[in-house]
Amino acid sequence: MTEQTFIPGKDAALEDSIAKFQQKLTALGFNIEEASWLNPVPNVWSVHIRDKDCPQCFSNGKGASKKAALASALGEYFERLSTNYFFADFYLGQDIANGDFVHYPSEKWFPIEDDETLPEGILDDYLSNYFDPDCELTPELLVDLQSGNYDRGIVTMPYVRQSDQQTVYIPQSIIANLYVSNGMSAGNTKNEARVQGLSEVFERYVKNKIIAEAISLPLIPDEVMARYPSVQASIQKLEDEGFPILAYDASLGGQYPVICVILLNPNNGTCFSSFGAHPNFQVALERTVTELLQGRSLKDLDVFTPPSFNNEDVAEHANLETHFIDSSGLISWDLFKQDADFDFADWDFSGTTQQEYDNLMAIFRKEQKEVYIMDYNHLDVYACRIIVPGMSDIYPPDDLIYANNNMGMDWREILLDLPHFHHDQGTYEELLAELDEQGIDDATRVREFIGIVAPPQSGWTTLRIGELKSMLYLALNDLDAALDWANWTMNMNGSVFTPARANYYRCLISSIELFLDQTREPEQYRMVFEKMYGKSAVDFAWKAVQGGNPFYDLLADDEHLQHFQAHQKLLAAYAKLQKAKRENWK
Repeated sequence: MTEQTFIPGKDAALEDSIAKFQQKLTALGFNIEEASWLNPVPNVWSVHIRDKDCPQCFSNGKGASKKAALASALGEYFERLSTNYFFADFYLGQDIANGDFVHYPSEKWFPIEDDETLPEGILDDYLSNYFDPDCELTPELLVDLQSGNYDRGIVTMPYVRQSDQQTVYIPQSIIANLYVSNGMSAGNTKNEARVQGLSEVFERYVKNKIIAEAISLPLIPDEVMARYPSVQASIQKLEDEGFPILAYDASLGGQYPVICVILLNPNNGTCFSSFGAHPNFQVALERTVTELLQGRSLKDLDVFTPPSFNNEDVAEHANLETHFIDSSGLISWDLFKQDADFDFADWDFSGTTQQEYDNLMAIFRKEQKEVYIMDYNHLDVYACRIIVPGMSDIYPPDDLIYANNNMGMDWREILLDLPHFHHDQGTYEELLAELDEQGIDDATRVREFIGIVAPPQSGWTTLRIGELKSMLYLALNDLDAALDWANWTMNMNGSVFTPARANYYRCLISSIELFLDQTREPEQYRMVFEKMYGKSAVDFAWKAVQGGNPFYDLLADDEHLQHFQAHQKLLAAYAKLQKAKRENWK
């Protein structure tokens, strides 16, 4: 009989979950490796797992034991496979965009009949008022990045409104733009996964509220901490290493199942906040402490920011986004005030996973929040995605208008074709004018803008809109503007360039300066340039300066992306999922 380890909050033994998840991944054709393990203090483990064939598909797990961390990572991997999250930022190509379905067999397409008004049947009144209070959303804004198929229309997903079990069709584009990975979960059972997803919604909502409103929290009393000796051992080790730890009740007076643990770093005056949530107090506390060190060793704890007395800076949306991405944002000194804004609550929302689900849903009902859930079973592991407008959003609804992830849709074909270099002055002028008119941020990475996986180490990996402008001005033989943008590029990207690309840009900048100087004869300097920068860089730069191809180290292609091998590997991974959906969709 193999050993069986059960932990609170899980409906199966860790050994069974791990074996089941691994066996299913192998059957689906995924080749998963455990890429790195960390165990910086007792009872805190984290692991990074990834697909050997497609590094875009990866997940992280954490737990109080090695098995708990691996089960957590495998669960997260299934959550991201089931919800298509690994593919959310990428264009899936013409074949899939015109296939029998793009995302799921249950998706529903709404044809675009006029440019200004949304088709009937999308969203419900509650969601329409929430996402589009001023009736500014046009159909084009709701075309999904992954298909980019305006001619086919707006693709929507069937979500079940929990208040009355009605199906509501929500555009995929809204989900991908505003909710990213929040509220997604996979588990051994439906209720276990839903509890996990709902807990995550509370964790992020309460975290944002506490940080933005600079709420002072009550410390968890010593006698309560004493119930959890394994957590205390982890904290003791961190304190022995010189990092004071403060464990707070973040339930806001017993309303929400949330804990906050703060690590102080006296070596550089910074601090780091970790939040965790679960109906069971112990699970929430363990989660918060393991989250503190997920993917970090003790030497990685000096990258955070000092607390701030400027609560306006702390409350800024950009700061809250930073907290969502890697928890490294600012927090207010007020969080630590001796007199807390709430009394400590020894809360408990636990029970069977069914009871826990009911307990968490009761909190949403009390707050009059609608909860929408989409379930996934096609990989034979239950997963779900939970959306609670006004609570689980990571980005504000007006991002659909001002920062939509499909903005690069109309640019994809032409930008992929640019490196063919057609000497087409009119097109280059038009592109520069359009970039300015659309107000596209110069720092935007082009690969993210058009949704491609760049060939590793190639120019596409680091290409930003500002660097593209330098190339376009070169193509127009406007050397002054090309020089300005080449300098901008070195300032912006020099530190992340490959040595070859950094060398090319140093060569290009010196070459433009040389050719702009009417008093010097470039050929006189060719020998020393070649000694300094190498013959191939000088060849490319000098030709570019004199009207040749300026698109250095950019692979040309079309929207089928056949030449982009890394992108093809991503599509091959997606094809495995599409096959499973066709075979198993219920």
